[in-house]
Amino acid sequence: MSTPIQHRYDFVYLFDITDGNPNGDPDAGNLPRIDPETGQGLVTDVCLKRKVRNYVADQKSDAPGHQIYVKEKAVLNQQHNRSYIDVGIKPESKKLPKKEADAKKITDWMCANFFDIRTFGAVMTTEVNAGQVRGPIQLTFSRSLDPVVTAEFAITRCAVTNDKDLEKERTIGRKFNIPYGMYRGYGFLNASLAQQTGFTEDDLLLFKGALNNMFETDRSAARGLMSPVRCIAFKHEKSTGNARADQLFAKVFVKLRPELSAENRPPRSREDYLIEVDKVLPEGVTLEEWV
Repeated sequence: MSTPIQHRYDFVYLFDITDGNPNGDPDAGNLPRIDPETGQGLVTDVCLKRKVRNYVADQKSDAPGHQIYVKEKAVLNQQHNRSYIDVGIKPESKKLPKKEADAKKITDWMCANFFDIRTFGAVMTTEVNAGQVRGPIQLTFSRSLDPVVTAEFAITRCAVTNDKDLEKERTIGRKFNIPYGMYRGYGFLNASLAQQTGFTEDDLLLFKGALNNMFETDRSAARGLMSPVRCIAFKHEKSTGNARADQLFAKVFVKLRPELSAENRPPRSREDYLIEVDKVLPEGVTLEEWV
């Protein structure tokens, strides 16, 4: 059986989108999320976690230990109740078992059975209380390297919904698009929390596979072409780390090619960027390429 992670990791994740909406904002009519001050595009951590969950569900299906906790139409209290049944403890409304050992059995069961709980953590303090878990992997919002322009297009539908609308003209909808954007996000893997949730080397291998392939299992016309570009990870010798994450992230440089800057042209593909990594690292830190 694979062992829990022993090393801390910090990683830079680069991905891009062509002619699509990477993460619509429901508060803005599903327009792509944008920083109003800088014009840079944003993709939430929740959006990327959803794609990781979908990838794991697709790859592992009902494999033991790889169920997905946060999924469409999941009833969370029912999921929690399964842990009480398997452990043999009667749940009390909104309360964990009084004995600390029993409470640990409940949260340990949830971690062992649900990949996304032992990876990202979860707050499970509902009517059937299964406790709280801090996940070893955390992601930031991803931000486009340059400002993005949102294009809005009208689309038509020749069919109607009801009989009474047969004589009406075609209905019109809206579609939102970013011509191109490369996004940069950050991730952290805490080895101490991995020990607590049981996040293993095999789980990390599956997570790397998700970063590399999760857009393949999440295609839609609205999202255009989304693809990973690179994932540059810094592995620490110590479980608590050998250097600060921000110092390591600063060693990854992504910039527009000089000819684009000189011509004042917007980027339209990943080839318009130069990605460089300073390989002079602090003692005890090594470089890995996950994508």
